Amino acid sequence: MKIVLDTNVLVSGVLSPNGIPAQILNLVLEKKVTLITDTRILAEYSEVLKRPKFGFKPEWINPLLDFIKMESELVIPEPINISFPDPDDIMFWEVAKTGKALYIVSGNLKHFPEDPMVVSPAHFMEKYHKQMLR
Repeated sequence: MKIVLDTNVLVSGVLSPNGIPAQILNLVLEKKVTLITDTRILAEYSEVLKRPKFGFKPEWINPLLDFIKMESELVIPEPINISFPDPDDIMFWEVAKTGKALYIVSGNLKHFPEDPMVVSPAHFMEKYHKQMLR
């Protein structure tokens, strides 16, 4: 299963190891889902996770970023000319469409067009568990 992970879900997963975003991050780390990224997303993950306000230690974050870089499916997205409430989020949409992701998992659904592909972390986990029961 291919997904695009909004940065807010990645950060939440690291901040709260018992929350739903952490469960999704564990699925990525266990290679049960495939993350689709591009160079812009990788750069944003790195920049955000290294912000001093989070206080993440480099010895925690660098191996995570290395894993994501090595294990994600890197795509060269096709630009899409649509309007977004937050223009910084268009990269997730472009990567998802180009990489044929099943889902964009985001904690900020209002930042994306209404589309069944865009789901909250909780909704994604429901869909993941239903698919695993098949």
